[in-house]
Amino acid sequence: MPNPASILIAGDCGPAHGPADGFPIQGYTELVGPVLQQADFRFVNCMRTYSTRAVYTEQARQVNQDVGMSAIFTNGLFDAVTMANNHSYDSGPDALVDTRELLLSKGVQVTGAGRNLAEARRPAIVERTGIKVAYLGYCSVGKPGSEAGPDKPGIAAVGVQTSYDERGPHEPVRIHTKPEPADLARLLEDIAAARKQADVVVLAFHSGVIRLPRVISDYQVTVAHAAIDAGADIVVGHAPHIPKAIELYKGKPIFYSLGVFAMTKPFAAPSWSEPAWSHGAVRNHADLDPEYPYMPYGKACTLGLLAKAVVTRNGLQRVSFLPMAFDKSYRPEALKQCDPRFTQVLEYLEWASEDMPHRFIVEDDEVRITS
Repeated sequence: MPNPASILIAGDCGPAHGPADGFPIQGYTELVGPVLQQADFRFVNCMRTYSTRAVYTEQARQVNQDVGMSAIFTNGLFDAVTMANNHSYDSGPDALVDTRELLLSKGVQVTGAGRNLAEARRPAIVERTGIKVAYLGYCSVGKPGSEAGPDKPGIAAVGVQTSYDERGPHEPVRIHTKPEPADLARLLEDIAAARKQADVVVLAFHSGVIRLPRVISDYQVTVAHAAIDAGADIVVGHAPHIPKAIELYKGKPIFYSLGVFAMTKPFAAPSWSEPAWSHGAVRNHADLDPEYPYMPYGKACTLGLLAKAVVTRNGLQRVSFLPMAFDKSYRPEALKQCDPRFTQVLEYLEWASEDMPHRFIVEDDEVRITS
């Protein structure tokens, strides 16, 4: 029986500022690199494309980057990425395909996007010390038309059905969301297939309400629970750019959002100029942080986490997270328990996870998740 192995999973990644802006690409992982190097398996969400064939759009002008910027994924710190997210198709199908091929050529496996649906559905399977881990990517917040088809490049997607319950003039509208049944069935098929090929299955699910803390949509819970019922061992969420709730379901962890790993952007989303963001209750939790102008996702975006699992060929042995924070050079750092920011992240996650079954126990510089 092989010795246990460790998995580290990071969140949204893809800086838009490089050497020309005074940010060497290797600098972003300078503080967290030693922690990643100690893990047997390292996975992350690739939020940018790297291609000379990109289609430029004003709304997403930060997405396609110079090929050299891809070094953050290819510098030996990551084994696989998911490209199942809302930006992989922003610069067009050619940029998506080029990015996938570039990463593969550098020895980094890719899941969640491809030249066709079959390729997009394919998990990244990494083997270390006799243990196989399957990493599978799906997205529910991509733009219409970004879905992969039988002969069309795109991402692996789970559509969402939305309905509204108007409860009267003095009550807020209740928003109901649920996954498209056919898409969910396809995802569950992929998990079952991955289960036959690997000892551990990780689902990366790009989903949820961006920037707003605590809010978890109904469909996210439905998909995450169904994924674990189908055989997934870990579900990790991306997209909101801030950490969100952690749930333990049937002994398996669900990270509804890991937050940012290393990502910058030169401008805030247009929604910040809308009334709901410029005043009122939403603003109280989503103000931009003037000290981090290149992370315009709300103040909580400077807190993050690395999901960690210790696994054997029999599955999960232990699950935890490593609290992270960013310095003014936008470098993520895995925090020591003695650092006051460690407690800040832990308290934030307790607040964000209040309605979810979980128990956090601090052990050395990690936070173990248990029932």
